[in-house]
Amino acid sequence: MSAIARPEPLLEVTNLTKHFPIRKGFLQRIVGLVRAVDGVSFHVDTGETLALVGESGCGKTTTSRCVVRAIEPTGGRIDFRSGDGASVDLASLPHSRLKATRRHLQMIFQDPFSSLNPRMSLFDLVGEPLLNYGMRSRSEREARVADLLRRVGLRPEYMRRFPHAFSGGQRQRIGIARALALNPRLIVADEAVSALDVSVQAQVLNLLADLRDQLGLAYLFVAHDLSVVKQFSHRVAVMYVGRIVETAPTAELFASPKHPYTEALLSAVPIADPRIRHQRVLLEGEVANPANPPKGCHFHPRCRYATDLCRNETPPLAEVTPGHSAACHYAATLSLRGVPGS
Repeated sequence: MSAIARPEPLLEVTNLTKHFPIRKGFLQRIVGLVRAVDGVSFHVDTGETLALVGESGCGKTTTSRCVVRAIEPTGGRIDFRSGDGASVDLASLPHSRLKATRRHLQMIFQDPFSSLNPRMSLFDLVGEPLLNYGMRSRSEREARVADLLRRVGLRPEYMRRFPHAFSGGQRQRIGIARALALNPRLIVADEAVSALDVSVQAQVLNLLADLRDQLGLAYLFVAHDLSVVKQFSHRVAVMYVGRIVETAPTAELFASPKHPYTEALLSAVPIADPRIRHQRVLLEGEVANPANPPKGCHFHPRCRYATDLCRNETPPLAEVTPGHSAACHYAATLSLRGVPGS
């Protein structure tokens, strides 16, 4: 009997790279490259949340901005299925054709204070995408903005106010309303709750989850807080120095990681039960320099399981168990600790 084929993903990123040149001297000659994103591949299905996690500087935000073409990728493919079901490669799409596709692909930014223009009212902020995409009638825009504000938990009367009148959590709700204005299929959320208080984080995460269920949205959710990721995402991709080192369904990754770097990240997740004793995995040394990464596995200088094979050969991202892949030579043989109770 033939295997059931997996539906075509909404977003499929293949071998994505983004290199920033290092220039020196009076003539600003290129003397090297910062490999911020170095051969990243992943997919996001319709209605799914994929969390992209890792330490600061690992390339998460650069990857997310390449996906929406906020910055130009150096290489690779970004295949996205737009509203009519046709797949387009965003990485090579001419700027003249980007506008038609971007209505299906929106972004929520990290800082709700700097992402909103303080000189624009809520009506202008949320209604601007509608105007840019042809909704000229002011009354129609007002009705749509009022509906969007209600959907994110704000009162329609607020549309005449300016961003300074709102708290951080309310401003992030405004950013979410703006991202929803054009009925997108995929939202890239770049650390969307990291600048908020913990109690407000929970409210915004619940809102994002409700919107996902109601509207069939998919999220590429960039985060560093694994406690948030555990509650919100369906799958997790772990990045280290510009590369994905592990991908798995969330519950499986938290219970049984296959890469030593993931084990170290999970050991930092706080456990709510005081009866459970959980030992931290403390990584020695510094994060590898993306301008001059070490030979072989980039993680080997900090890995307690490293051997000569790790120091000389780069491990591919390979499937260890169905749906669970890791870039480690010993992924199939290591017994790594997950989060107790996962």
